[in-house]
Amino acid sequence: MRIGRSQRFDQARPFVVLGAALAAWLMAPVALRSLVRASFFEMTAPVAAVSSYASDVERFWSLRLHSKDELIEAGRDMARLNASYSLEVQQNGELQAQVERLEALLHMPPSERYRFEHARVARRDFSGWWQRMVIRKGSDYGIAPGDPVVYTGGVVGRVAEVHAYTSVVELVTDPGLRIAAVVDGDTRPVSYQGADNPVFGPPHGIIEFVPLDVYASASAPKRLATSGLGGVYPPGLTIGRIVHVESSADGLFKTGEVEIDPRISELTEVTVLVPTDPG
Repeated sequence: MRIGRSQRFDQARPFVVLGAALAAWLMAPVALRSLVRASFFEMTAPVAAVSSYASDVERFWSLRLHSKDELIEAGRDMARLNASYSLEVQQNGELQAQVERLEALLHMPPSERYRFEHARVARRDFSGWWQRMVIRKGSDYGIAPGDPVVYTGGVVGRVAEVHAYTSVVELVTDPGLRIAAVVDGDTRPVSYQGADNPVFGPPHGIIEFVPLDVYASASAPKRLATSGLGGVYPPGLTIGRIVHVESSADGLFKTGEVEIDPRISELTEVTVLVPTDPG
């Protein structure tokens, strides 16, 4: 009988130890848990960074295997893109100068300015609970929590955590992210929120408090952009496309579904907008 009880205790010992460790963790002070969590992240961050650098090296040598004809064709395409981008840069400079002149004439305070901090994506963390990615820049480049993150398609998300040389970005598809937005062609603000996205499904979000006279469908989608309210995102950045709206339960507004650019799950480089005047 004693031997049987001893065997049962030996079999249950891992679960007892796990339960004791979990109870000790839950009873520990919040400051201690935050310190342990940050320390653990800092210890594991080099693993993700090294893996990202190894992927960059692998991609470099894979590109070296392309033929000269392919490289020449890619160079021609790049030259065309550079020509179009250089024209857009000139137009953007003229528009920016015009805005500054109008601000000086009207004695308006200057709009919030940002500097661009480009960063490589080290790791993606997509699950049913959150949608995040880790980038290879942190407090060493002046990045702070809350800084907006963008790419060529619009909004990526915002910085949720900052460490020594890495940062965690909360994606625009994350259920915990909310953005004040506007429908293209309308100035009335609506509320955007990330949704529960399946791991292998198309990314999407939801909108609330949409005016009743706004219509959108999959055949006639409407662009959803940042409104500039809240002081996090500059106005006019693309969030996604509204592909469905319907009346809410109270009948006062509409709710809808927003289709997010699928490239957001394949990004290798993003841009953090760091305010030049954090105050």
